[in-house]
Amino acid sequence: MPSTPPPAPSSVNVQLDHASHRGAGALPLRLLAHDVDLAANVGTLFRIADALGVEHLHLTGSSPRPPDPKIRRSARSAERHVAWSHAADPLAVVGQLKAQGWRVVALELSTHSIALHELVVAPGERVCLVLGAENAGVSPALLAAADATVHIAMRGHNSSMNVASACAIAAYEIGQRLVGRVAD
Repeated sequence: MPSTPPPAPSSVNVQLDHASHRGAGALPLRLLAHDVDLAANVGTLFRIADALGVEHLHLTGSSPRPPDPKIRRSARSAERHVAWSHAADPLAVVGQLKAQGWRVVALELSTHSIALHELVVAPGERVCLVLGAENAGVSPALLAAADATVHIAMRGHNSSMNVASACAIAAYEIGQRLVGRVAD
């Protein structure tokens, strides 16, 4: 009896529903957003955190927090699914994280920053990515408190990008290293 040939692969590229590609849960990755003043950016940080498996979003300083209609709109309800907290003093949060064994990495172009792709992250390491204000960036005090500072190599004329866009790139890259996937 002849065997039935396997079905031919579909030649149509069909969009899948979002449930079909959910990951395995949260990574040992946190975000600390200090003085990120635009609610739309904070909402986008919630959405990024949800999408990339960030376990906690620390909002500090003047960063707006839920409930806020602009956060809800750009987060697309992710603020209901991502653990978050607010503290006035980011240095106190950094101190607590370090005491719990978290490595604090600031995302900023500075005299001591290295390119993001050069950051060595061991699989399973606990990393908190620090983000700064839209215009002023990461404060000098937070830069001094960080264990490392990374920047995204820019190819254009500007030396920076939107805080949420930069966060997405860095969180994805660090997340890949945390699960043992490193692209050379």
